[in-house]
Amino acid sequence: MKPNQQGLRRVLNASVYSWQGLKSSWQSEAAIRQEIVLIALLTPVAFLLHVSALERAVLLLSLYLILVAELINTAIEAVVDRVGADFHPLSGKAKDVGSATVLVMMLCTALTWVCILLPLAN
Repeated sequence: MKPNQQGLRRVLNASVYSWQGLKSSWQSEAAIRQEIVLIALLTPVAFLLHVSALERAVLLLSLYLILVAELINTAIEAVVDRVGADFHPLSGKAKDVGSATVLVMMLCTALTWVCILLPLAN
């Protein structure tokens, strides 16, 4: 994107680049595909549940934050791989922390769904 672009042109270009990132991630990362399928399956479930609007929003937000974490992890991995194939402890740490971010978000999402759905089961 050219630094002097403004307004609608900048927004349109940014949208194209974002779409390219999603498309590339979908094509190269099985985890992204799995998480998008999970989101596609659980989003309608969130709308079918008898919960408040706020609870529904939290359920949906927790799902989409898994995808956000995975996209960031994918970006970290791409940068580390671009820097070089030689092992370096900091490269390993960056990849491990990125992966841990996804795991923590998955745990938060599971806990969120349990906390909201458990009272419905009683």
